[in-house]
Amino acid sequence: MKRTFLFIASALMLVGFTSCKGVSEKGSTTLSGLSVSNFTQSVKGKDGKFFVLKNKNGMEVCISNMGARIVSIVVPDKTGAMKDVVLGFDSVADYATIPNNFGATIGRYANRIANGLITLDSVTYQLPKNNFGHCLHGGPTGWSEYVFDSVSYVDNTVVLSIVSPDGDANFPGTVNAQVAFSLTDDNAIDIKYSATTDKKTVINMTNHSYFNLSGDPSLTAIDNILYLNAKDYTPVDSTFMTTGEIVPVAGTPMDFTTPKVISQDIDKTDFIQLKYGRGYDHNWVLNTNGSDKEVAARLTSPVSGITLEVYTDEPGIQMYTGNFLDGTVTGKKGIVYNYRSAVCLETQKFPDSPNKPQWPSAILEPGKEYTSHTIYKFSVEK
Repeated sequence: MKRTFLFIASALMLVGFTSCKGVSEKGSTTLSGLSVSNFTQSVKGKDGKFFVLKNKNGMEVCISNMGARIVSIVVPDKTGAMKDVVLGFDSVADYATIPNNFGATIGRYANRIANGLITLDSVTYQLPKNNFGHCLHGGPTGWSEYVFDSVSYVDNTVVLSIVSPDGDANFPGTVNAQVAFSLTDDNAIDIKYSATTDKKTVINMTNHSYFNLSGDPSLTAIDNILYLNAKDYTPVDSTFMTTGEIVPVAGTPMDFTTPKVISQDIDKTDFIQLKYGRGYDHNWVLNTNGSDKEVAARLTSPVSGITLEVYTDEPGIQMYTGNFLDGTVTGKKGIVYNYRSAVCLETQKFPDSPNKPQWPSAILEPGKEYTSHTIYKFSVEK
């Protein structure tokens, strides 16, 4: 995303936008069965905004400004039936009160920072520790907890923004960030992130959608067939923190260079990485060399035939298999989200990159612009 895009998006705000496309604003129901009024009420002292994107194929994507979240994605399965393929809640109130990252835009720093410590220009900043002694996803009040502002809604593109002040979760610098969601006519969700800062800081944004491509989240997701375009991964210790190594996947359960069912190796806890991760919860080093034209990951449900392809200009992708879903959360349509009922594919800088200078940098300086691009593209294998 270039500065020109940001200028245009800001200008479009003056024209105005509608909070919902394809359905009326009051008492309406989306294709995924969501009540629009449940998402347009006040949340955390700000107006709830809800956006319904539809393309010529009937695909529907619903987005809330609470955490700039993807709430639902409805696509056709191999029989032509329309299926909602992401986990989430039926109301903005649930997103605001139940601890979760379903569909959220994550920042300032997606994934973990060791011991919650970063050092920039000889100044050390202690970030909140919220996961095994580390800072995860920006801490307990990361950007998934923000109510984003609506910048524009034009031609199946929604642009949302936030201002994260200097010292927010003790991160340095006032950061102005935007995320743009576009639904294309080839059944892809195109996500562009951008940010600027007034002080040197670190940033790593991603989307945290939980995919269940069967369209029935009461079913497991580890029966899905996964391909990862990655010959290496970054191993972790018992606290889920990357060790600083980059290790080949060949000959290990981490090898998805040939597509395989996720469940094939997931419980081989004699392989220490699967014991540490409680399954798969690791970052893979992509072979794509920063090209968002080359597929980074491909996930297919044998139940629905729905296939998800991921494209990104980021160097890594975190695959997480819902190992901490435990049946204590009830989501859309009253369905309980059980163990391993979803797969996350989070494009990113490598975890703890600010403390591992040998890895691609996550540092953002004043006068520079952070950009990141991810595409989630859907199709059907019959």
